[in-house]
Amino acid sequence: MLVRYKGRANSLTFNNVMELPEGEALRQRSTRFGNMVHTLNHVYVVDDIFRHHLQGKKHSYTARNTEQTPAVGDLWTAVQEMDRWYIGLVDTWSNEDLSEVVHFEFVGGGEGAMTREKIVLHIVNHGTYHRGFVGDLMYQVPFTPPSNDLPVFIRDHYSCTQ
Repeated sequence: MLVRYKGRANSLTFNNVMELPEGEALRQRSTRFGNMVHTLNHVYVVDDIFRHHLQGKKHSYTARNTEQTPAVGDLWTAVQEMDRWYIGLVDTWSNEDLSEVVHFEFVGGGEGAMTREKIVLHIVNHGTYHRGFVGDLMYQVPFTPPSNDLPVFIRDHYSCTQ
């Protein structure tokens, strides 16, 4: 459910960002990553880093974001593929698979280890955290984004018995 929620929240956010007046999504603002698209790119990069960890592969990232901000349309295409990848992977896991420990190296150095379950929780929480920043930046346009939080997703996509 959590990776499906992440995909839905990403869809709402990207659709809103792409509806903003020309230039607003890339307008430099007082925020950690400078603009809305670069903030969303950071989420993608971290998702990709953890995808590599889950696959037991090395990645080529030396930072938790790229130097250049990608075009929002290109980033949205990549994020949709990433969301499908996580949903497809998690759908194949058993309860035992969730508890498997994945060892990795942090981008900034140092060893890490997390269960698959904790990695999924991290990527979902991390995306939620940064979509919140993007939502705040949208209010500065001004633009009011729709609610994309978990209880709304559950209300709209799951019954109380699921």
